Amino acid sequence: MIKRAVQAGMLSAGLAAVLAGCSSPEEGAKAGLATVTATASTATAAATGGPVAFADNSRKDTAVREFAYSWPAEISAVPALTQRFTAERDKLLAEQKTEWEQSLVEFAADDCGGCVNRSFEKAWEVVIDTPRFLSLSAKLYVYSGGAHGNTVYDALLWDREAKAALDPKALFRSEAALQEALGEAWCKDLKAERMKRLGENYSEDGIFTCPPIADLTLLPGSSNKQSFDRIGLLAAPYVAGSYVEGTYEVTLPVSPKVLAAVKPEYTSAFALAK
Repeated sequence: MIKRAVQAGMLSAGLAAVLAGCSSPEEGAKAGLATVTATASTATAAATGGPVAFADNSRKDTAVREFAYSWPAEISAVPALTQRFTAERDKLLAEQKTEWEQSLVEFAADDCGGCVNRSFEKAWEVVIDTPRFLSLSAKLYVYSGGAHGNTVYDALLWDREAKAALDPKALFRSEAALQEALGEAWCKDLKAERMKRLGENYSEDGIFTCPPIADLTLLPGSSNKQSFDRIGLLAAPYVAGSYVEGTYEVTLPVSPKVLAAVKPEYTSAFALAK
């Protein structure tokens, strides 16, 4: 369920390069009636192997609901992923519609625009495409009332050999092994970036400490499109810093320690960084 207090929006251009909204309805809607716009049929786009950009927007008086969900052509080429993302999109849209309708009733007597406006956007993109794996990332932006919306990230791997989708962290033996392999380098680079952003306001006695790898979005990347030789780490707002600090992103090379943390069945998909 999309909640009013979602914590933690597309993989940043900088990290994407290293690793490899919706518009409102027409103002002319009749007062008191909802206007809905749905675009880019998923079935048609997927059938032709093209990108999908779906939007469903509503307006009722001054209350606005916006929803968008998209993915590139590479995903449309995999029927199982198309089905997976279509099902997720439909579930999220239904939840948003239900919550929005409830807010219209709850705040009907209040002059509070932020209380009845909702926005959701999820955009998938390709991190890297190797012979075995399609590495994907997604940025989610959610506004469900309050002072501002927020951003979180998602990641997924499509394993062509197993014909299955999996969390990138499932490539590794355990959370502990992953933390041992990446934790020290991650915290070092995060500290340097936070000091750069915050300047004299940086303090190690603050609310935010270095979060564990388990709390981050992990994106396997490649410099040669053959093997994973680098790991991207994303910390959404509120994970490693305050909202105003934005997203923190670090890219680390695949080292012997990282390779040792990989499950044996996936070691052939990795290579040491050169």
